[in-house]
Amino acid sequence: MRVALVGLGAIGLGAHLPALVRHPCVDVVQLVDPDPVRREAATGQGIRPAADLDPGGVDGVVLATPPWVTPELVVRYAEAGLFVLAEKPVATSVEAARIYDRLAPEQRRRVQIGLTYRHDPAIRQLKTWIDDGTLGTPVLVRAHIYDEAYSPAKREHAYLITRTLEHGSPVVHEGAHVFDWLSYLLGGPPEHVDDAWSQRTRTGLPAANLTGARISYPGGHQALVEFGWFTAALPRCELTFLGDRGLATLDGFTFDLRLGTADGEREVRFPGDRTTRCFDLQVQRFVELSDGARKSGVPSLDDGIAALRTAQLVAGRAG
Repeated sequence: MRVALVGLGAIGLGAHLPALVRHPCVDVVQLVDPDPVRREAATGQGIRPAADLDPGGVDGVVLATPPWVTPELVVRYAEAGLFVLAEKPVATSVEAARIYDRLAPEQRRRVQIGLTYRHDPAIRQLKTWIDDGTLGTPVLVRAHIYDEAYSPAKREHAYLITRTLEHGSPVVHEGAHVFDWLSYLLGGPPEHVDDAWSQRTRTGLPAANLTGARISYPGGHQALVEFGWFTAALPRCELTFLGDRGLATLDGFTFDLRLGTADGEREVRFPGDRTTRCFDLQVQRFVELSDGARKSGVPSLDDGIAALRTAQLVAGRAG
C-alpha cells in the first residue's frame, strides 16, 4: 500500500509515521505539509517533503491535520478514489461535518477515523466484562480525562493549545475518543445529556478549559465525564466502571486495567506501550480496508460524527 502522510507535526512524525514505517505492507511515498518549517523539520526521513499531495502516486493518505482543516481534505482525497485515515475529531462542529454529505457511499466507506485507542485490547477487555456481567449491570462510568498541562516556559505547546481552544473546549477534542469508547462499550450512543457545566480557570482563554457532564446511555448505564486542559497541575486521568458486582479501572495513559470483585483484585496489562500497539493496530486495519479484508473503515466516518455530536451536545449544554 503506497501511503502519503499529510501533516508533519508532533502526532504525524511522532506516532503515525513510525507506525506506517513499521508495517511490512506499507510504503510511505510522500510526506506533505504546507508549512516550510515543518517540512524542514521532516527532512532526513528519506523522502523529500512537499507542500502538496500528488494523489496519482498513492493508494491511501493519512491526515494528521487539525480538525478545522481535516474535513475538506477528507472529501478531496476520498473523491479522488483514495483510502483515507483521518485524525480525530472529524470536524470542530456537526455543522462543519456536513461537508461529508457530499461523499457517495463507496467513497464514505473508504474513510477510517483515527480514534486510535478504540483498537486497544484493554477496550475489548472492558467490553467483555460489561457484556458478560462481570461488573453487574447497569454500570456507572466516571471518566476523568485531564491532559496538556500548562507551562509558561513551553511557549510552542502553549500556543498550540490556545489555538486549539479557539476551535472548541477540550470536550470536542478529547471527547472524540471517550464518547466513541462509551458508545462501543455501552451498547450505542447516549440517550440524552442530563446536565453539563464548564469553567475557565483563568481569564484570557478563548474557551472553557474544564467541562463536565452527566449522560444517560442505553440499558440504564450512566456516565459522569470531565475533560480538562491547561492547568499547571492535573488530576489523575482514568476511567472507572462500577457495577453491583465489580469495579474496573482503566489508567488513562498506560491503559493498564484493574478489576475488583468479591473474588479479589487483579491487574491486566498488555505488551508494549499503548501508543505503539494502538497505532500499529490502526495501520493494520487501514491496510485491511485497502486490500478488501474490511468493507468499511473501523472506526468509521459515522462513528467519528456520532462522537462529535455527543461532544457538541455537552459543550452546548455546558454553555
